[in-house]
Amino acid sequence: MTDSGLEVRIGLEIHVPLKTEQKLFCDCPTDYYETKEPNVNVCPVCTGMPGSKPYPINQKALDSAVVIAQLLECEIVRKKIYVKRKHYDYPDLPSGYQRTSEPLGENGRLKEVGIWELHMEEDPGRYDLSTGRVDYNRSGVPLVEIVTAPDMNSPEEARSFLKELMNLLRYTDSIIDVGGVLRADVNISLEGGSRVEIKNINSIRGAYKAIKYEIIRQNNMWKRGSEVRQETREFNEKSMITMPLRIKETTEDYRYIPDPDIPPILFREEFIHSIELPETPQTIRKRFIKEYGIPEKYAKILTRDKELSDFFQEVSVLEVNPKTAASWISREVLRQLNYRGINLSDSKLKPGMLVELINLVKEKTITEETGKKLLERVIDSGESPERVVEEESMGRVSRVDVLGDVVDKVIGNNPGPVEACRSGKKEAINYLMGQVMKEMKHRADADVVIKLLRNRIR
Repeated sequence: MTDSGLEVRIGLEIHVPLKTEQKLFCDCPTDYYETKEPNVNVCPVCTGMPGSKPYPINQKALDSAVVIAQLLECEIVRKKIYVKRKHYDYPDLPSGYQRTSEPLGENGRLKEVGIWELHMEEDPGRYDLSTGRVDYNRSGVPLVEIVTAPDMNSPEEARSFLKELMNLLRYTDSIIDVGGVLRADVNISLEGGSRVEIKNINSIRGAYKAIKYEIIRQNNMWKRGSEVRQETREFNEKSMITMPLRIKETTEDYRYIPDPDIPPILFREEFIHSIELPETPQTIRKRFIKEYGIPEKYAKILTRDKELSDFFQEVSVLEVNPKTAASWISREVLRQLNYRGINLSDSKLKPGMLVELINLVKEKTITEETGKKLLERVIDSGESPERVVEEESMGRVSRVDVLGDVVDKVIGNNPGPVEACRSGKKEAINYLMGQVMKEMKHRADADVVIKLLRNRIR
């Protein structure tokens, strides 16, 4: 709801490139995201040369699309599915049309959002508006497009859905997971008004910002008595606003016709049943709880991100307690990653390094606080925790004579907290404990320190 009490309805069209070695209708490579030189992964088919004929549809791409459709609880279409030509003129589309299949799956659901349909299409090239140049390396790469029902009512709901969807797709290992992998068109209407489509959104954050801005824009128009017209707008990532692009097209504008060079697709029952579905975050979560005995709260955190899930599994097969590993990853590792604003793969932390660190704490070679400080260092440096502790004498200090001198110093420097401690205030002894730890650079054995404090403050 807006501040004017208007209901907001949001639907999404999400385009995601599929991970295949070849393009959808030719054998050109699909590594456009690694290829710096433009227009080298091309052929007459993917550049729309006159007289060129498409190859048979890429089977791996088709298999991946069916897997994704099933994971989204879609009903797989059993009738003939035609690949159609969607006509529009744009420099990144050399043939003047885009090959787009009819729906492969329909009537699905993810979270509380309905999935209207899922279909395949070929990616266009990249048109640089500033230079007028086109790179066709991406042209013809297989895409899956997921069209949702307008079941979301706020930017937060749309953001949550996109996060859940992208996490699920990463678990399939069938998408090209690089920067800008997500391309979404957002459809927004207020209180049953005209639907506005926003294009050129390349991130979950961008989708959230675009939706938020567009709701405010349409709400302000409603307050002024202005009519919101059906149109297509673009999202400017720099200014975080939407701008008019063109009056919204209808299906008729695209002049869809079945591609005469591509036979229709018909899924046989044995093919559908032969598709092996990968583990999903939900099934992995249950397995982690059962197999490793970790708390549900950690299982939920670990399966929110495939990188974390894979990392935990790699750590757990080594010499370490899985419950302890789950706790360290879910709390300390994530804290360090979030502070830096990076993903796990962007850090230098490896499974063996974390196991070394956890075992140093477990064996009481170092304190837990030292372990946290050490993690803060090695996550950036990639150093061996064992080597750092040995070379820099970071081990736990338990000797009473050494700690006793520090305790006496802290007691002498803090008469107020000492008196408060004698009066029975528990927070006072915690303060003194903290001062000792600070003096010892968090290397002191906490059990020894607390005993010394209690014995010397009477």
